Amino acid sequence: MNVYPTGLERLDGRQLLIQWSDGRRRRYRVSELREECPCATCRERRGAEEKRPATLLPVLSAQEARPVDIQAMKPVGNYAYNIEFNDGHNAGIFTFELLLSLGSDAVAEDQEV
Repeated sequence: MNVYPTGLERLDGRQLLIQWSDGRRRRYRVSELREECPCATCRERRGAEEKRPATLLPVLSAQEARPVDIQAMKPVGNYAYNIEFNDGHNAGIFTFELLLSLGSDAVAEDQEV
């Protein structure tokens, strides 16, 4: 699968639009990207959250409570992006394959409006 991004666009409301080489347009909520960060620390945290009893609520720091946004995106070779978020997190390598599995079809959403 040699699908790659051909365009990136910031949208209102903390969203990202990626145009792909096969013609797909995918819309991503920045919060979704942050929640799905593939780094080892985030994967471990998600695993711990799954084991936490449903009655316990997480305690968020002031940094974690702020609306999440993207500070920078840098290509990693020809297969991924490193995304730096405004909470200081920048360890995740978002492969094109992962990005294609996240988000939603922007064309379908645009037609609904």
